[in-house]
Amino acid sequence: MIEISPSKVARIIIRARTLDAKTGRWDTPMDDAEADSILESRPSDATEDELRSYISDLNSDEQASLVAIMWIGRDTFTADDLEEAIETAKSEATAPTEDYLLGVPLLSDYLTSGLEALGYDSEELIDEHLK
Repeated sequence: MIEISPSKVARIIIRARTLDAKTGRWDTPMDDAEADSILESRPSDATEDELRSYISDLNSDEQASLVAIMWIGRDTFTADDLEEAIETAKSEATAPTEDYLLGVPLLSDYLTSGLEALGYDSEELIDEHLK
């Protein structure tokens, strides 16, 4: 059994998707239509800081479950190996969880797949937060 609320995981997925959608600053000229369709990453953007803070504020059991969900979504473990994945996350943690997770490409996809593998409807959970 996961030791983090699926709702908390959904919040993290939403923030991670926002980060994934952002691009680096554009230095080449473009027309207004192109410029309006780009989400730029700016130094003043607090999305990553908010996500880091949210993850670091989770207790150690929640953080280990979050890592385990990501691993399940990435096919490092199966849903049947959830308890082993959580224990591995606890025993092998060497860096802050937020640093580790934010360094994982496709984090939002892996968390979404992990929740689905564990029997949760991730899109429904995400929709509840977006209402």
